[in-house]
Amino acid sequence: MDRVSAVYRNQWPELPGTFVTYSFSYDHFFENFNSGVGILLLNDVAGTGDLSLTNVGVQYSYDITVSEILHIRPGIHFNYTQQGIDYFKLTWNDELASGGTTGGTIEQPGEDRKSDVDFSASLLGYTERYWLGFGVDHMLRPDYGLYYTEANWPIKVSLFGGAQIVKRGRLLNPIDETLSLAFYFRHQWVYNQLDLGLYWFKAPLMLGFWYRGIPFISDDPRGDAIAFLVGYKMDQLRVGYSYDFTISNLVSSTGGAHEISITYEFKTTREKRKIRMIPCPEF
Repeated sequence: MDRVSAVYRNQWPELPGTFVTYSFSYDHFFENFNSGVGILLLNDVAGTGDLSLTNVGVQYSYDITVSEILHIRPGIHFNYTQQGIDYFKLTWNDELASGGTTGGTIEQPGEDRKSDVDFSASLLGYTERYWLGFGVDHMLRPDYGLYYTEANWPIKVSLFGGAQIVKRGRLLNPIDETLSLAFYFRHQWVYNQLDLGLYWFKAPLMLGFWYRGIPFISDDPRGDAIAFLVGYKMDQLRVGYSYDFTISNLVSSTGGAHEISITYEFKTTREKRKIRMIPCPEF
């Protein structure tokens, strides 16, 4: 089985120098080897100085059958990454004047591009209705310092999981209705983020809701944002749209975030046996 996906995200469009992300991925499952291989391309541009991040990565995972109900799937990810900036689009402190800007600065620009390699690893366990896993990113501590000094990214640790609390289908037919709960927690340096999600799928429509924030720990008790999702599944094609509504102190400034995703699955050979699928939501 092969799958291709493309995602476009426009975050905080009402702020100058919006945050825009493009990604493309392709993966293939090798049935005879219980293995999956994929490639991931990502480009992110943010701010008036066009601060950009480009990743080109290769992923591998292996499915291990522990018992009739439990599977474990370790995975690794190698990627080449490059960060860049356009110094000519920046405004420095010594350019500021009461009537605007002076148009000149004594600040010396650093490197406009910095490249490095990175490595990530993950482990996922799942049954027919539950999944739980963790991942460790930036294990090689890539250096993104643009001013000739080291600026290594801190390691990021993630914990994720969920459950299908409702699962309905007809005999010998695909599952046509599910209700799922999911969570995603991340820790990097001194920062923490928790996402809590709810998905309802009744073929061919999917509706979802996510809350992002840690109300009892973070400085803002309201959290960061809530996201609403809608998706449509047509045989091998899936199209999804989500909107993030900011609920933090930036509620009146950002314009939220828009994200569009398209995924297409196709088979290259006849399947010899039924592939065990992870029960997490497909959007």
